[in-house]
Amino acid sequence: MFFRNLSLFRFSTAVAGSLKTLDAALAGHALRACGPLEVATHGFVSPFGPESEILSRTIDKATLVTLGSEDKLLPAAVVNAELGKRVRKEAARRGRPLGGRQRRAIKAEVMDALLPQAFVRPSRLNAYLDTKNGWLVLDTASRKAAEMALTALREALGSFPAQPLAAAETPRALLTEWLGSGKLPPGLALDDECELRDPAGGAVIRCRKQELESDEVRAHLKQGKQVYQLGVQFGERMSFVLGEDLVLRKLRFLDVVQDSLDAEGRDSAEAELDASFALMTLELEQLLAGMETWFGLQRPDAQHD
Repeated sequence: MFFRNLSLFRFSTAVAGSLKTLDAALAGHALRACGPLEVATHGFVSPFGPESEILSRTIDKATLVTLGSEDKLLPAAVVNAELGKRVRKEAARRGRPLGGRQRRAIKAEVMDALLPQAFVRPSRLNAYLDTKNGWLVLDTASRKAAEMALTALREALGSFPAQPLAAAETPRALLTEWLGSGKLPPGLALDDECELRDPAGGAVIRCRKQELESDEVRAHLKQGKQVYQLGVQFGERMSFVLGEDLVLRKLRFLDVVQDSLDAEGRDSAEAELDASFALMTLELEQLLAGMETWFGLQRPDAQHD
C-alpha cells in the first residue's frame, strides 16, 4: 500500500494531542451509500477493505485513515441532450422561447430524473497523520482531492487546524539552483525528469528519460527558464518528482526498500498492510526531515519558539 504521491500539511503539538479521539470521530463520519438524488457522498472507510469495520490503524506514531467517496457518473452530454429535448418540447407547447429561470427549472427536473439511473464510481484516498512530527500526508497530487480530505477530517474532528507548507526557501529558486549547479543536498541525486518554464514568456520544456546535467538542459537555464518540477532520488531508496508546490509526484520505492518488505512472509492481508505501512512511514520520516532542512519548513508551533 505504498503511496504514489504526497500532498503535505503540518499541524502543531497541541493538535496532535487532540487526535486521541480520532477513532470515535471517524465512526461518526463513515461513508454512506450515495442516495438516489445525490451527486456524491464522502466519508471514512476501513483501510483494510470493505469487510473490515476498523477505520484507522496506528503503528508507532503514525495513524492510517482512508477517505471514501461515491460519485455519480452523469456525463454533461447526456444531461444536455435530455435538457435540449425537454426545452424544445416546452417551447413548442408555449409557442415562444423559454427564459433562463424556466430552463433552470427544467434542468433540475432532468437531474432528478437521471441521477437515480447514473452509475456510481467509488474511490479511496489514503492518508496518515504523523503525530510525532506533525505531518498530514495524503496519497494524492490533486490539490482539490487533498483539500476535500482535509475538510473531511475537520468535519469529523470538529477542528483540525492543519496548515499548508510554508517554505523559508523559495522552492522554485532552490530547485533551479540544484539543477543549475548540480550540487544537491546530501542524500539527493538528480534523476531523469524535469519541467522548465519561462516565467515571463510562458514557454514550457518537459524532459523525461533525459540526462539532466546535459548542455541542452543548461542552455535552457541560461535563457532564464526556471525549474517547476525536478526528478530526484533520495538515499538510493526512493525516487520522485518534486514540484515547486512541494507536492511529490510519481513516488517510487526502490528495490532496496521493496526487498526488505518481501524478505518475510506474512499470513494475512492485515499483516501485509501493517508491514508495508510501518516500512513506508519509517522511510518517509527520513525524507520529510530532509525537506524540513532543504526548504526551511517548520511545524506550526515551532514558528513561535
